[in-house]
Amino acid sequence: MSGILSFPSIVLPDWCSTSSCRRGVRMAAAHTTHAGLSLEAMAIKPPSHPTYDLNGIIKLALAEDAGNRGDVTCMATIPVDMEVEACFLAKEDGIIAGIALAEMVFQEVDPSLKVEWSREDGDYVCKGLQFGKVYGRAHSIVVAERIALNFMQRMSGIATLTKAMADAAYPAYILETRKTAPGLRLVDKWAVLIGGGRNHRLGLFDMVLIKDNHISIAGGISNALRSVDQYLERENLQMEVEVETRMLVEVKEVLQYSSQMKTSLTRIMLDNMVIPLPNGDVDMSMLKEAVELINGKFETEASGNVTLKTVHKIGQTGVTYISSGALTHSVTALDISLKIDTELALEVGRRTKRA
Repeated sequence: MSGILSFPSIVLPDWCSTSSCRRGVRMAAAHTTHAGLSLEAMAIKPPSHPTYDLNGIIKLALAEDAGNRGDVTCMATIPVDMEVEACFLAKEDGIIAGIALAEMVFQEVDPSLKVEWSREDGDYVCKGLQFGKVYGRAHSIVVAERIALNFMQRMSGIATLTKAMADAAYPAYILETRKTAPGLRLVDKWAVLIGGGRNHRLGLFDMVLIKDNHISIAGGISNALRSVDQYLERENLQMEVEVETRMLVEVKEVLQYSSQMKTSLTRIMLDNMVIPLPNGDVDMSMLKEAVELINGKFETEASGNVTLKTVHKIGQTGVTYISSGALTHSVTALDISLKIDTELALEVGRRTKRA
């Protein structure tokens, strides 16, 4: 976010050995904003989608929480005019994501709330770090709390895994897939960007991806590619085209087709060409041979059997991209809380080994 204090990028284990990180940081010097946030002010902008309504998703999340009565506990226990300050507390190490989205939640609940951050989307946080605070009407803060945290925790979990995978995959780029939570497509893919990954197609509309079922129905890879080329020409459309291959013979057929026909093909997916071995290792020979056959004529994308253990080896084969559905379909949320009594929260956290 524009104007927010920028802290040096430091390797996570070194961060977490510092006593200042355990105690939290002084917030007085941090940038203060109203909860409203423009797209231009975001540290890392969300992907552009023609129909996705991010504000609508926030409203839906708040509405399902409020039901037909609103927060009955708040109404019963918190005076309407009481104002408080609440601090964001990291309960484990990771990459923080969802700060910009959290501000949108607070804006939707109460535009008078003010927020401060000492970190921004994409920064490391470590267990015990106070990295932000919100102050204003107590009722509004408590109503917004769980929705803001739900988004932040999920996004931070995605960003943390993405960062680890992206670093290990280098020089290949790490991608997510469409295996996102229903309704949270843009949120999940935004978190991947914050973690240092790149986005695969956003949906069915922005890229042609010829997969196994399309190939089976079309009667083979060449028929499917020919149909796509004819469709794009007929509709006067220009977009990326990817085709899935599972065997070297399919890779050779794609290359033969492209040598004989004018085609819009831009990328070849090499699916399940990373072969698990009984000893826990993986055999990369098939993937390497496929990359050598393609020889830079098209972008390449490895998929299947992609884990933190295997992604580095895959990245060394020369593929352009590595896609992993696990980035979004198997999310482990990063533990974050928002506490009004921060000292008590830290004391309880230390007792339970969560701060």
